[in-house]
Order: sequence, then C-alpha cells, then structure tokens
Amino acid sequence: MAHLQRVSALLASWGARSALVSAGLCHAFYGTDGFPVALLDLGRRAELVEAIGVEAETLVYFYASCDRKSSYRGLTDDRGTFVDRFTGTRMVPSLEARQDFAELTAANELDIAAISPEVRTRYGADLLELFTRWRPLLSGSAWEHCRSVLGRAVH
Repeated sequence: MAHLQRVSALLASWGARSALVSAGLCHAFYGTDGFPVALLDLGRRAELVEAIGVEAETLVYFYASCDRKSSYRGLTDDRGTFVDRFTGTRMVPSLEARQDFAELTAANELDIAAISPEVRTRYGADLLELFTRWRPLLSGSAWEHCRSVLGRAVH
C-alpha cells in the first residue's frame, strides 16, 4: 500500500490530472507484465470504476494490459503498436494515452528505484535508457525526477 500511495503522490507532485493520480494509487490492481499478482480480478473492473471513476480505471487497465516486450519500443512512435497482454489485441494508442502510460510507468519504476539501492544498481542504466527514449512523452517534472533518482544528468 505504501508503494501505491507514493506513486500516486509522485504523480500529483508532477502536476498530473486527478484521474492519473487515482490510477497511480491503483496501478497494480490487475497485475502487470512485470508484477503478475493481481489485487483485483479483471471480472471485477466495475468495482474499480465505482471507486475511482471510468477514466482512472481505464488508465489502470491500459497500464496493466501492456505487453512490455511488444509495446515499449514503439511507444514514442505515433504509429507504434500497443499489445494488450490480456486479449492479444493490437492497437495504436493516442498521444495522451501514451503520455499517461509513460508517466505512470516512470512514477512506478522511479519510486522503487528511489527506495532501493539494489534496484538502482541492477536496473538503473536500463531504466535511464528507457526513460531517455520516452522523454518526449514525459512531463518536465517526471524527466527531472528521473534524472535525480537515477543519478546522472542527461541532455
């Protein structure tokens, strides 16, 4: 719960709109490609909608549904394909959806890296490379936080 609260607070500190802040609080509810434990079954999506609203739940689903191997590389491309790992559906998300996804991913990963020297050592270079590629999708605040947590200034 502490991680979820920190991710939500981090998004708020970056100036994210309320739906994205709420999604940060619930981002792992359906599990993710990197965290397979689901806190809420997909068949109960309506319950999360009731709790946080349609827009925030849609963001949570989109985040959880990402097939990282298939989707990460083309995220900055206007025609890049996003693959839903639950359904296998391929889609080309809007710029706003890609920005929200990048921002939520950054908040999640940077929170973990900020509190774990082991994670920074083991994954810091890969995270920095990923967020450098995604820089066009990240807010200025998210990018600055990335540079701060990962410990290197990148231009």
